[in-house]
Amino acid sequence: MVYNDIGMLHELESFEIDEENDVELFDTPSWTSERGGKVLVNVDSFGAVGDGVSDDTQAFVKAWETACGTPKSVFFVPPGHRYLVNATKFKGPCENKLVIQIDGTIVAPDEPNDWDPDLPRVWLEFSKLNGVLFQGNGVIDGSGRNWWESSCKKNKSNPCRGAPTALTIDSSSSVRVRGLTIQNSQQMHFVISKSASVRVSEVLVSAPEDSPNTDGIHITGSTNVVLQDCKIGTGDDCISIVNASSGIKMKRIYCGPGHGVSIGSLGKDNSIGIVTKVVLDTALLKETTNGLRIKTWQGGNGYVRGIRFENVRMEDVANPIIIDQFYCDSPKVCSNQTSAVKISDIMYRNVTGTTKSANAMKFACSDTVPCSNIVLSNINLEKKDGTVETYCNAAQGFGYGIVHPSAECLTSQDRDYCRVGLTDIAQDYVTDQTKITQLAESSSEAIVHTEL
Repeated sequence: MVYNDIGMLHELESFEIDEENDVELFDTPSWTSERGGKVLVNVDSFGAVGDGVSDDTQAFVKAWETACGTPKSVFFVPPGHRYLVNATKFKGPCENKLVIQIDGTIVAPDEPNDWDPDLPRVWLEFSKLNGVLFQGNGVIDGSGRNWWESSCKKNKSNPCRGAPTALTIDSSSSVRVRGLTIQNSQQMHFVISKSASVRVSEVLVSAPEDSPNTDGIHITGSTNVVLQDCKIGTGDDCISIVNASSGIKMKRIYCGPGHGVSIGSLGKDNSIGIVTKVVLDTALLKETTNGLRIKTWQGGNGYVRGIRFENVRMEDVANPIIIDQFYCDSPKVCSNQTSAVKISDIMYRNVTGTTKSANAMKFACSDTVPCSNIVLSNINLEKKDGTVETYCNAAQGFGYGIVHPSAECLTSQDRDYCRVGLTDIAQDYVTDQTKITQLAESSSEAIVHTEL
């Protein structure tokens, strides 16, 4: 049993996600220079007005067609202007080494009733791209306030309905995104869907704390994704990672306000959910309603395993560490069900700070599919005005080093389902990749926010 613990612990401590692997590297283009070798495709040259009132959609579409079909081109949104663009799908594949340079502001129409009924969940969607760089000091502004006011979360008399995502990268590979600001989205801000080898850095995501369902960065059906040096503050999860995702690394992340960093939700409507091999390394979470969260619905299937949260500072965070297998973000009461997404091999290391909740750590796991191999190391969470404790239900694991509050409620490894060694885990990750690929390929449904 001790050897099994050591094998599992070694795996959790040592696995890494390569931050450069499989991403085609090319230097920042010197397209302002005559020697840069780049073809500048300026949206203004295709009739864009940039006054924030005139509809510039067709100018963007025409500029995209030219840029996409021209090798080494730069799709350029110049600074100093506000471009009103309606729901648009920018489709590839494109010629090699395309750069999307956004230095101006792109704004969405602010009236939900005027939205294109054929694209109810899309604002700016880029798909089937390979080796593309998004960059610039510009802003993507979803003009979301009227959408928020019509949400059922703002007013229960309103019908619950979906809303557009500001920026979507779908079915793409070897993509870099850096320096952009995405704000006030109608619903989710930035979705990475069915993509591989994506690198996001120095991106700012911003929306009011009371804006409903405005996740910052949402990853679904994707592998080998790295987010680093990002600052995110919204009305929902700063980062959410959902089904068929693996090999996700988050590094130097600022989160707040918002609902924290979440894996899930998974398993809604008895669905299968699989997320594996996720690392969060170095983060500050400030005044969020959750910290490090794994959330699953009753009745689901699949598993979450191989997760490491480390070097995280909490400042006045509610529920700093939480696993919730009874998640129910629904106007209706969720019925008790016996099946559940299996959660195992989860490490929390070097997590410190202050909590608003008496339960600084909460492991609310399924009685029929318990959580296993939860590892706590060097945890120190305090409450400014009271004592803190750990809540456990059907959760197995152990701690080493300082663990405060104590997690003695975690049960020891005394059941067959907990007995797992290093070889087993390594083999599991090979199997995971096959299952995740199959899930991602078989899913044809639109990207929707499951918590309406």
